[in-house]
Amino acid sequence: PTNHLDADTVHWLERHLATFPGTVVAITHDRYFLDNVAGWMLELDHGKAYPYEGNYSTYLETKAKKLRDEEKQEAAKKRRLKAELDWIRQSPKGRMAKAKARIKDFHRLQDQVAQMSKEGGIQLQIPAGNRLGQQVLDVEGLTKAFGGRTLFKDLSFSLPPGAVVGIIGPNGAGKTTFFRIVVGQEQPDAGSATLGKTVEICYVDQSRQELDDEQTVYEAISGGDDEVILGKRKMNARAYVSLFGFRGGDQQKPLGNISGGQRNRVQLAKTLRKGGNMLLLDEPTNDLDLPTVAILEEALAQFPGCAMIISHDRFFLDKLATHVLHFDGEGEARFFEGGYTAYREKLLSEGIDIEATGGTHRRLN
Repeated sequence: PTNHLDADTVHWLERHLATFPGTVVAITHDRYFLDNVAGWMLELDHGKAYPYEGNYSTYLETKAKKLRDEEKQEAAKKRRLKAELDWIRQSPKGRMAKAKARIKDFHRLQDQVAQMSKEGGIQLQIPAGNRLGQQVLDVEGLTKAFGGRTLFKDLSFSLPPGAVVGIIGPNGAGKTTFFRIVVGQEQPDAGSATLGKTVEICYVDQSRQELDDEQTVYEAISGGDDEVILGKRKMNARAYVSLFGFRGGDQQKPLGNISGGQRNRVQLAKTLRKGGNMLLLDEPTNDLDLPTVAILEEALAQFPGCAMIISHDRFFLDKLATHVLHFDGEGEARFFEGGYTAYREKLLSEGIDIEATGGTHRRLN
């Protein structure tokens, strides 16, 4: 229910559900929403269902303990596997014939350890572009109106190297328009957005319109080439595609037969292979499941360039953002040094709640 909703509307939904007298079963990847609303969590993983009592934070604590226990079990199985392998190598053939049960146990252990290794999931790596200079993006007096309404006016800031900017605000406030101005697809009414000479932009928009449903996953990402060029190095195309969680037969699936989250990963892989040292990501977490979002967070944290990210995922922004650019939907925009929670606390000290409804919602009967 939270997909494509801005933070203001999600907050309204949270408050509505808190007073709702019935039962709610919600599928969502919004972790703040889960923390604020859920009383139980149900995780579906590898064909099994795991219920947890509590909200998302409680689930994480319980899950972390479960994973630690599984790691201990995996380590113990690997030790047993090594011991069995040593025994088999040292055993004479006569003894081997009398030890079929132990050999069978060895193969069973081998299969279990291999399965545990396969369940590591997706490993996302964002190709790094050339080194950024000191000047990245200078915005001066930027102003833009659309349909007779001012989206933002007199916006000025300088983006430092290494910054990760979380861009927030209601739907229609001008966030995507700002991106289009930065990449030269639209012109401002006044002011300028000047990129540094070393900047190489990689822009991932949220439309996914350029994907051809007839193409396979491999064809869409690789362009049909056996190798992909990532910055100054080459990589086997199938290996690159597998970095985004598509392995084996999954690479041959037509795009028309895959999920929204998988299409998002295809779009990311296809665009990111072009390289760049400044990422512009428009709603990159839409349709992604929570494990993939966590992997994307880790990949962005390791990315050596700059990133500007439009997102309504407050948890995602809290983990990554070094700065916040806020479009308030009423013609004003603010640039703030610090993360999402720090920015919200600053506004609360000024009597402004960016997650409040502002009286714009009415009850639907």
